[in-house]
Amino acid sequence: MAGAALSITAEVMDQQVRRGFEQLRHLMGDTRPVMAAIGVEVVGSTHMRFVTQTDPDGQAWAPLNPAYAATKRNSRILTESGRLRDSINSQASSDEVRVGTNTIYAAAHQFGAEIKPKTASHLYFRIGGQLVVTDSVTLPDRPFLGISDDDETSIAEIVFDFVDRYSTRR
Repeated sequence: MAGAALSITAEVMDQQVRRGFEQLRHLMGDTRPVMAAIGVEVVGSTHMRFVTQTDPDGQAWAPLNPAYAATKRNSRILTESGRLRDSINSQASSDEVRVGTNTIYAAAHQFGAEIKPKTASHLYFRIGGQLVVTDSVTLPDRPFLGISDDDETSIAEIVFDFVDRYSTRR
């Protein structure tokens, strides 16, 4: 994820999971395999958000403008080509895992954005064969990155599974 345009930071707050992770540091030394497993899990759940079209809290993404929706090849939000979804990846180190994307427009979709012309007086574009002339366009936020309650449960299961596996080796 070198040069990542967008990554989300979240800290595991569950004390048992934190203690389990500390135990793993002593058992394993290098905890990158745990972090890599967590990264795979969170990337997978992030991909599912593009299917369910919901944010990490389970809230539906804002619907598309109906005129724009009518011109799309498919009906899914944030999935015209699949490039954004397919760019989600993880990068693990011994004490963290980053999940994000290097897609330049990801932040505009994650946080919302107002698009204004840089040099012209107005924006000009076509939707459904109609010319649209406007001062700005507002993209609603449609969060796809983040840690859901299910992700927290999965992270705990991964940590405790590694604790069980490495505890039996001693």
